[in-house]
Amino acid sequence: MTGTLRQETAAEAVRRPGRWLALGVLVLAVLLVAVDATVLGLATPYISEDLAPTGSQLLWIGDIYSFVIAGLLVSMGSLGDRIGRKRILLGGATAFGAISVLNAYAGTPELMIAARALLGVAGATLMPATLALIRNLFHDPRERSLAVGIWGATASAGAAVGPVVGGFLLEHFWWGSVFLVNLPVMAVLVVVGARLLPESRNPDPGPWDLIGVVLSLVGMVGVVYAVKEAASHGFGTSVAAAGLLGAGALYGFVRRQLTLPTPLLDMRLFRHRGFSGAVLADLLSILGLSGLVFFLSQYLQLVQGRSPLEAGLAELPAAIGAVAAGLAAGRAARRFSVRSVVAGGLATVGLALAALTVIGQSTGYPLLGTALLVVGAGAGFSFTVTADVILSSVPKEQAGAASAVSETAYELGAALGIAVLGSIVTGVYRDFTGPAGTPAEAHESLGGAVEAAAGLPGQVAVPMLDAARRAFVDGLALAAGTGAAILLAASVAAWLMLRGQRLEDRP
Repeated sequence: MTGTLRQETAAEAVRRPGRWLALGVLVLAVLLVAVDATVLGLATPYISEDLAPTGSQLLWIGDIYSFVIAGLLVSMGSLGDRIGRKRILLGGATAFGAISVLNAYAGTPELMIAARALLGVAGATLMPATLALIRNLFHDPRERSLAVGIWGATASAGAAVGPVVGGFLLEHFWWGSVFLVNLPVMAVLVVVGARLLPESRNPDPGPWDLIGVVLSLVGMVGVVYAVKEAASHGFGTSVAAAGLLGAGALYGFVRRQLTLPTPLLDMRLFRHRGFSGAVLADLLSILGLSGLVFFLSQYLQLVQGRSPLEAGLAELPAAIGAVAAGLAAGRAARRFSVRSVVAGGLATVGLALAALTVIGQSTGYPLLGTALLVVGAGAGFSFTVTADVILSSVPKEQAGAASAVSETAYELGAALGIAVLGSIVTGVYRDFTGPAGTPAEAHESLGGAVEAAAGLPGQVAVPMLDAARRAFVDGLALAAGTGAAILLAASVAAWLMLRGQRLEDRP
């Protein structure tokens, strides 16, 4: 009798009207975050010219958003489980829109870094809530796989919409307009979401662990900062202190979570090999991709001389590949296997990145476009299936915390990728040899060199820019090779750790 009642309840949940419209609202939040993350790369040359940040400040502008998100995702996912995922999603979306205005009107590099950090706080509330609500909206595993595929495809579509819309705005308005584009999306999300989204929470959540929140934030930011600074400037006292502080805080966080009756994050989830394998695959794959993608927009504009809109359109194949693969990923994983789809996707991305090691200043678009299409398809297969594995590994009451782990791996990988691969590009670039009269600011960033060249005589500006662009491309090729190695290692790890893992077929 109990089994029959359970089946009827599940069937009723599967037939819940409005779930697909509710999914449409959730993917708006994903679109909001994805557009904001990708549009920054296009705006970087303009921000560099207007705010004149140092090379280090420019990297902070690029990665502080991911640092803060990575540090707060678990805490915010757990908070959503406690106070309600709908409530935290709508509140976070409102804050995200308001803080976007602060980003748009930042007048100094320091204010821009602070505004990006605050945007990270708001962004940390959005992604875990969307994935957790999908877990609670779709009880049928096949429908949930499709919903997760649409969720992932929308993130990829945001990666395409961001550069195209951003490119259009940058050609007609000032760089702050790329942040103001968040406002109409946020308004639709809040108004429609308030009516369509069902509330869900853990019925017996326990208290929110504020000490754990602080330990998580300090730990993540400390460790990532140490990696970034070590990659940029080598080891020093401050780097070692930050790394030790971060590692100590994370150790304290794990120990504390193991002793609490209702932890922010149930560390026992990591005993599930499929869960751990999916999280590791996400982290390593994004680490290998993100730093390269961050600098690719600068390559298209500052090296090849494309307009912002042209650069945005040039990056479209990656999103097209990811959207197509994301929608087919669940079916492919059931027909073949989870590990073959994830490991194959990661290996495909790695090989595509390896092809970019031959990149030059005048590399034609057929190679770039093909590589981006393959990168997008491989990533779409991998990310969609790993997200499904993570969601299906936990009871729905813990969906927020589990989703937060998935997103933490994503954001931590993005921050580390920009830090490590970005530092490779910056390190190679900084040592370029320019002609006599080359100003110091030209060695800080390629954007700085382009700006400095405008005020120099032609006999200095032309050879200086040629040397700067050549060094930037050399750094980009080295970063692509490093990213390829990381992705191929991630493929092997996924093949081993996801052995025997399957997606569910029935509620």
